[in-house]
Amino acid sequence: MIEIKKEGPNAYHFYLKTREGHTLLKSTAFSSKEEIDAVVDQLPALIDKPAVFERQTSHDGKFLFQLRDVGGKPLGSSQYYNSEAGMENGIKNLKNSIANPRTRNL
Repeated sequence: MIEIKKEGPNAYHFYLKTREGHTLLKSTAFSSKEEIDAVVDQLPALIDKPAVFERQTSHDGKFLFQLRDVGGKPLGSSQYYNSEAGMENGIKNLKNSIANPRTRNL
């Protein structure tokens, strides 16, 4: 599920969530509803491009990933995972969530 929230006078975020409601990714802030809608509309085309997922390891050994657009601009970050396999499963779930979206605007 994709959830769009207004969080401040000029700040919009989208959240990609599992069917159970767990957050897979929180977006960076976007300044307008039109901007965030355009990015959300691009998501299905991005998930087939492996270069848009940047895998990272934190200083304490946790794993996370960033979703980037084709130009390399960060679109959002995942939660922290305890294992690399967990992170890869998070990416897989994120791809499924984007491929089968249910958008809820708040």
